[in-house]
Amino acid sequence: MSNSNLFHTTKQAVFLDRDGTINVEKDYLYRPEEFEFIPGAAEAIRRLNQAGFLVVVITNQSGVARGYYTEQDVHHLHRHIGQLLSLSGAWVDAWYYCPHHPSGKTPYNLDCGCRKPRTGMLEQAARDLGIDLSRSWMVGDKQVDVEAGIAAGCRPVLVLTGYGADACSLVPATVPRCRDLAAAAELIAAV
Repeated sequence: MSNSNLFHTTKQAVFLDRDGTINVEKDYLYRPEEFEFIPGAAEAIRRLNQAGFLVVVITNQSGVARGYYTEQDVHHLHRHIGQLLSLSGAWVDAWYYCPHHPSGKTPYNLDCGCRKPRTGMLEQAARDLGIDLSRSWMVGDKQVDVEAGIAAGCRPVLVLTGYGADACSLVPATVPRCRDLAAAAELIAAV
């Protein structure tokens, strides 16, 4: 048996955008007290957990590059979201975020490979967690989410929460549209 077979990636994941997909869209959200789940989102994540998918959040956080908040603030909010999810019997397996923006402040003013629509965060998660991207999904409310999913080889889903209604005309007609994360979870779990 070759070594490559020992490391064959078979795990399936659902990659989720954060703002506008899991939580109500608020400009540059970083304060836990301002966090608000989109109705049904916590239960949708639990549904994906129960269906055997790894749930991985992939989020652009240019507020760090713009100086609105720190990376520590991002981690603090993610811990808070994790605690809230645990109350619903749900969890996120891993959190990835891009703190960069080309017009941000030093040292974050980068044209990086991790900022969606580029695939750096998805590829890093695949390496870290042994995920087969071709058997995984990317769910989000923006064109960049769909583009990142397609470019990484995932199956994309556009949710109509957040900026999703505006993105409808910008993504390929073949991309499934779901009213929210709960509907997307049902679609994914049924496949």
